[in-house]
Amino acid sequence: MRSSASSSSSSSSSSSSSSQNPSVSTITRTMAVETELETPLRGTSCWHQWNKQAFFPEPSFESTTSYKSALKQTYPRLKNRLFSRSTDATELITLQQESKQPLQKCLTWWDLTWLCFGSVVGSGIFVITGQEAKKHAGPAIVLSYLASGLSALLSAFCYTEFAVEIPVAGGSFSFLRVELGDFVAYIAAGNILLEAVVGAAGLARSWSSYLASMIDSNNSDLLRFKVDCFADGFNLLDPVAVLILLVCNGIAMSGTRRSSWLNWISSIVSSCVIVFVIIVGFVHGKTTNLDPFLPYGTEGVFEAAAVVYWSYTGFDMVATMAEETKKPSRDIPIGLVGSMCMITAVYCLMALALTMMVKYTEIDMNAAYSIAFRQIGMNWAKYLVSVCALKGMTTSLLVGSLGQARYTTQIARAHMIPPWFALVHPKTQTPINATLLVTTLSTIIALFSSLNILSSVFSFSTLSIFMLMAVALLVRRYYEKDVTPKNNLVKFLVCLTVVVASSIGITAFWNSNGRGWIGYVVTIAPWFLGTLGMALLPKQRVPKLWGVPLVPWLPSLSIAMNLFLIGSLGYLAFLRFIICSAVMLVYYLLVGLHATYDVAHQNQEKSNNEEGP
Repeated sequence: MRSSASSSSSSSSSSSSSSQNPSVSTITRTMAVETELETPLRGTSCWHQWNKQAFFPEPSFESTTSYKSALKQTYPRLKNRLFSRSTDATELITLQQESKQPLQKCLTWWDLTWLCFGSVVGSGIFVITGQEAKKHAGPAIVLSYLASGLSALLSAFCYTEFAVEIPVAGGSFSFLRVELGDFVAYIAAGNILLEAVVGAAGLARSWSSYLASMIDSNNSDLLRFKVDCFADGFNLLDPVAVLILLVCNGIAMSGTRRSSWLNWISSIVSSCVIVFVIIVGFVHGKTTNLDPFLPYGTEGVFEAAAVVYWSYTGFDMVATMAEETKKPSRDIPIGLVGSMCMITAVYCLMALALTMMVKYTEIDMNAAYSIAFRQIGMNWAKYLVSVCALKGMTTSLLVGSLGQARYTTQIARAHMIPPWFALVHPKTQTPINATLLVTTLSTIIALFSSLNILSSVFSFSTLSIFMLMAVALLVRRYYEKDVTPKNNLVKFLVCLTVVVASSIGITAFWNSNGRGWIGYVVTIAPWFLGTLGMALLPKQRVPKLWGVPLVPWLPSLSIAMNLFLIGSLGYLAFLRFIICSAVMLVYYLLVGLHATYDVAHQNQEKSNNEEGP
């Protein structure tokens, strides 16, 4: 797979574009690198290095003088790297050398399916369903899950095409780096990694609260210790949250295959519980409880859809497992797309079962399923729900740990953070250093920060990256450097701008409480025309193995739906994104820019020397 993908590119420099006919020397170099990666490096001492060279090996950081000289070149270097795009071969071959050891290829479509199931199906379905059915959608909560599932499936399509073509550990970071450039990929990946770490801390705190509630339903802080000298929001120490994070991350470090096996076993158990919930719901349910079906109108359906969408997040972490997949062209489409279709069906059936068992006005928002079972005389079943919810949170933490570490690994391979974090352990064949980094950060946050502090961090970045992935897919299909005619490029950029602008217009009109059909015609028509304009342009690239169908219509629809969901977030989400991006920009200008600039030019010189005059 790697050799076929790399043959579409003739340059190993991250600042150049792939060409259609690679030179013989490039093919030879690619085969040599692959052989080197597949041969374990025994006795390597890199695991014992803690010096500056291990963390900052680039020429810009050799001395204080060289660093000052690099800082003086910040503007020209930024200009050089701002829109510099990587290549498929660079991500697949060159960067993997930074890890010294290859990641173990041990996953099949079966593993990916259950990893996606374990990552996505957490406790949210048991909490959010009752809340949104009662407040916003009523029995039509089924349609909310269907709409959100469609949006998530469109994003999964985009991830699948990229993961099949570029099966590396970086997920969206690598995909965006290839099509939209270093800078966009860095800001996007930095934000989603930050949210993943904070999200893991929040999920661990929720796990602790849920366990405490099972012991004493009136005290969710039972397992925490209060420290009066600390500020409110940070004064309830949670050692249980730290412990569950350490356990999940420890399993992730011990081996990918072992982690997949444990996830598979636990997901099978929870699937049995979910099937039980659905069957009991339909057996004891009443169709009269579904009337009225749309008590809050279509507005309520979409308001609920924006909230229940978070029940679908997590599949992007599974996309980072592509490098460890045995047959990416077969396993990734089945694992990602197949599992998302299955999860959408499960969510819709569970929502329908709940609203059939209990009238939507009588649903308990805090424990919807447990109270529903109590009302039909099955009080014991609430323990099944609790165990299933705890299991869901546990597997979400486990798969999240796998994904976060692989994001971090590819970012380190690109030298945007110290390459020491890219090392793969020769025995476990897992990125232990990267896992330790995300574990340390998440456990510190989980120990001190309360849930209300963590819940203020919304998943703005997740939706933004889903939107950018759709944009990147369109760029990949319609633009190829030095091949696409300039006039076609201009037409494509105009059409893309119209699609994005009209999608923002649709979102703004909806949030302004505008309900007149004229407003939607004015905003939807440009989206349709922009997408139609792209459809009439010639495509520059055709997927070799698996591709998103109906391009550009499905990616364009994904852009619109993700921007629509972004518009449903509060201003705090936008503020957090701006602040975090600003902090990351400072780091990029001081460190990341100079490291990637040095590496890109070193690779270019190496490529030129090997190819000769």
